[in-house]
Amino acid sequence: MKRKQKKNVGRPSKIDNDTVRKLELTASLDCTISEMCFYADISRDTYYNWMKKDKELSDRLTALRNKPILKARQEVIKGLDGNPEFALKYLERKLPDEFGIRQKIKPKKERFRQIIVMDSGKVEDDLGKRLGEVADKT
Repeated sequence: MKRKQKKNVGRPSKIDNDTVRKLELTASLDCTISEMCFYADISRDTYYNWMKKDKELSDRLTALRNKPILKARQEVIKGLDGNPEFALKYLERKLPDEFGIRQKIKPKKERFRQIIVMDSGKVEDDLGKRLGEVADKT
């Protein structure tokens, strides 16, 4: 009895040297995976299947996608020299608990009390009048 050979079902993979080069180029620009796949003319499923199969390629693309971030960090740090305003802005974002700008927001009840100013039984502003009318009806 002959055993049937398993046939490869589906379209053959499009990943080749040219596709890998396109993926590497777009990864080095920190493109999204969707953008990378569009430029390389592959589906997202193909991309993810190849990332599962080829750990080395996956690691390489991840490293390339981090490259612009590291470059931007270097430029930010270079920009701190002699620029105290920029340095403070950096600290505000990097350490918001210590250097961040804090805004005090009054609780809703206090804001509501400020809208309705009662003086000898009169409501002072237009919104207050309308609220007073609603309160009188209830």
